[in-house]
Amino acid sequence: MTRSNAYRACSPAVHRAQSLDSPMSVIEDTVHAFCRDNPAALAPTGDGALDGLRFAAKDVFEIAGTRTGFGQPDWLASHPPARANADAIDRLLGAGAELVGRTISDELCYSLTGDNVHYGAPVNSWGLDRLSGGSSSGSAAATCAGLVDFALGTDCGGSVRVPASYCGLLGLRTTHGRVPTDGLLRFANAFDCIGWFARDAEIFERVARVLLPEAREHGPFKRVLIATDAFEAVDDEIAEAFAPALETLAAEVGEVGEVRLSEDGLDRWFETFRIIQAADVWSALGDWVTRTRPALGPGVCERIEQAAHIDEVELRAAQAHRAEITVRLDSLIGEDDVVVLPSTPRPAPPRGGGDAALETTYRFQAMSLLCSAGLAGLPQMSLPLAMKEGLPLGLSIMTRRNGDMRLIELAGRVCPRVPVPPEMALA
Repeated sequence: MTRSNAYRACSPAVHRAQSLDSPMSVIEDTVHAFCRDNPAALAPTGDGALDGLRFAAKDVFEIAGTRTGFGQPDWLASHPPARANADAIDRLLGAGAELVGRTISDELCYSLTGDNVHYGAPVNSWGLDRLSGGSSSGSAAATCAGLVDFALGTDCGGSVRVPASYCGLLGLRTTHGRVPTDGLLRFANAFDCIGWFARDAEIFERVARVLLPEAREHGPFKRVLIATDAFEAVDDEIAEAFAPALETLAAEVGEVGEVRLSEDGLDRWFETFRIIQAADVWSALGDWVTRTRPALGPGVCERIEQAAHIDEVELRAAQAHRAEITVRLDSLIGEDDVVVLPSTPRPAPPRGGGDAALETTYRFQAMSLLCSAGLAGLPQMSLPLAMKEGLPLGLSIMTRRNGDMRLIELAGRVCPRVPVPPEMALA
């Protein structure tokens, strides 16, 4: 089967998201990125910085008059249509952007794989045999394929950073609480953030000017801090693949130093994150799970079960440890410092590799890298600056709270446009 024929086989040729009161763009959904059970689209409500741009939104953002699915068919069936748009949706529409569709999410956002047992796996344009990463899988796949100019996602444990790395995109986890989450389905409030994807740094920054309208620039960073324990957590050949990207950042910023993020081990930091996240997830979803008894996929089912059994003693200990971690990172990262670390431990893994293997080993390794920003509420941006065996590999930049725009501006200088998948380069 040729690559183009495989694309047509994986999904219907045309996706028509249904606008509430206006005709919408017709999209050839070549990568199985868009929701079909609850499509939605909206015309711009104003004009401004985003005139002429098309975007998509992960299936956790409420869109008035339509049902939000959370990547879970029982959730979709048991909840009424939204009464209003999510705040982020309204901001983007008001700035001139057109919402062209709602995109597939991993089930209940409780996965990093990009493979939903109910709705399938959106296609990574870098390889039909590769996953797109989750839980913002559809948004990343649609952006990677050039179906939209940018797409909204959310990031709790890595749900923007992982698919950005796998799909070779710019992707930002914003400072916790920096972008209002009104109209966003609740998952784990302690960590949930809105983020977005783009292939073009100029477009990425235009979106930031809308979603971060009061951001203040403080000039360029003055020092790159290489997180040595994060690079030690990945295989040697992966760490070596980042060497040219580190040189690029060092040349742009100037001074280079090293730092160990954790004194007690990133694996212990992940355990702290896991406990707090699980308790928060059960607080948000436990009543619905108990009443509805939904059919949950592998991995997600086990994590929900674990979330139901977090006790108060371990939760209090984890919260205390989180406070210590926050103090440590606040002291380590100076006002003009940018920390550099791998976004993921490897490029996009193969599709159909077996959820158990991914969730028991790779998930632990990935989350040990990803948890630092979440625990301290810091912004972190994945840049497609490295390649391994012909696949993109994200390098992350992280800084102090509310330094989001400084990360975006640095990204624009070192990565104005992302690499293009081979087939798209030939088109």
